[in-house]
Amino acid sequence: MRNFSRSGGCGWDESFVTATRSYAVKTLAPKSKPISVSELLAAEESDEVEFKSTLRTNLHTGQADEKIAMSALKTIGGFLNAQGGTLLIGVDDDGEVLGIAADKFPNEDKMGLHLVNLIRDKVGEIFLPYVHPHFEDGDGQRVMVVRCERGPKPAFLKDGPTHRFYVRGANATAELYVVRTFRTVGLAI
Repeated sequence: MRNFSRSGGCGWDESFVTATRSYAVKTLAPKSKPISVSELLAAEESDEVEFKSTLRTNLHTGQADEKIAMSALKTIGGFLNAQGGTLLIGVDDDGEVLGIAADKFPNEDKMGLHLVNLIRDKVGEIFLPYVHPHFEDGDGQRVMVVRCERGPKPAFLKDGPTHRFYVRGANATAELYVVRTFRTVGLAI
């Protein structure tokens, strides 16, 4: 039988206990009211707001394109590595609402699952509790709203054999290269 007292310990790794406690507090804490799509559109792109026309479809070819999906993941990674932010999918760079139909998912659930799988495979499942996708109406069209919190640790995006580190600043997501990345996350070189 395990001893769960503070003095005797429980036999669990302290980092597991700390992470579990942190997750429980974060999950059970009251959430602030999210900003509406109309408010985000009015605010325009910034260090905390980004617009993407689609999640996976190249609008010029009408075909699924991994580069388009990676663009959305770069933004999510940048938000995870900064102070968080909101990605609107189905809105072009000028703030015009296009909707999500161009991505040709059979339904919103499939689109949300696709995003979750991309994050798990390309960024890491540890970040899933910090990314909150949902759907809303914006100017008569459905839009995917992806609210991101600051991640629990640096988020690297897998791009083939390479792991890339992105940060968000002003209204852009930028890749930091090795030396700058180490300095940003507080590691000595």
